Amino acid sequence: MTRVVLKLGGGIAIAGASRALDLVRAGHEVVVVHGAGPQISAELRRRGIPVEFVRGRRVTSPAALAVVRESLVAVGAEASAALGPAALPLVGDEIGLEARPLPELGLVGEALPCRPAAVEEALAARRIPVVAPIAVGPLNVNADEAASALAVGLEADRIVFVTDVPGVFVDGVLADRIEAGRADSLLAAGVFEGGIVPKLMAAVRAARLGIHAEIGATEVLA
Repeated sequence: MTRVVLKLGGGIAIAGASRALDLVRAGHEVVVVHGAGPQISAELRRRGIPVEFVRGRRVTSPAALAVVRESLVAVGAEASAALGPAALPLVGDEIGLEARPLPELGLVGEALPCRPAAVEEALAARRIPVVAPIAVGPLNVNADEAASALAVGLEADRIVFVTDVPGVFVDGVLADRIEAGRADSLLAAGVFEGGIVPKLMAAVRAARLGIHAEIGATEVLA
């Protein structure tokens, strides 16, 4: 049985649920990690709290972290409803999701590989764990990084980043595949910007550890 970590962006978490169900029907174990980026930013602006990112990570004050949690829990509930009764919404800091603190960004962490017992138990019971990326601390962690760290810790066979873009574009052309070394060079040169940066970094990290990684239609090779 193949184990797949599926990362769903906050803007497409509900629509992306069909991808998870297709994988489950095909006989795979599926772990869903979801973001809530658009929802968090909208609510922060509504409350007059600054929205700031550094290399794909959201600068997070205590007030912002409260919004992060509320938004992630709401998206997790909506995604779980779309997945049906097999879904089990989980919040990372309640199941032992680990991270290295990055205090220069506030209440933020860099996700570390871990193997939460609650996720393993859910999979053993043929459930679909739906994980909100908040680490023990609590710390806000980037959802792409959290998905990659869980894929490594859970010894997943595949990690798939389902996003609202077709994949990785290089020189304006959608790439069928990209090698990790090439991705590193392009990232260092600042060729990419926005949400694709943490996705590509997370995919490269997973690929180098032997996990088949895909961002949309683009395969990331070690």
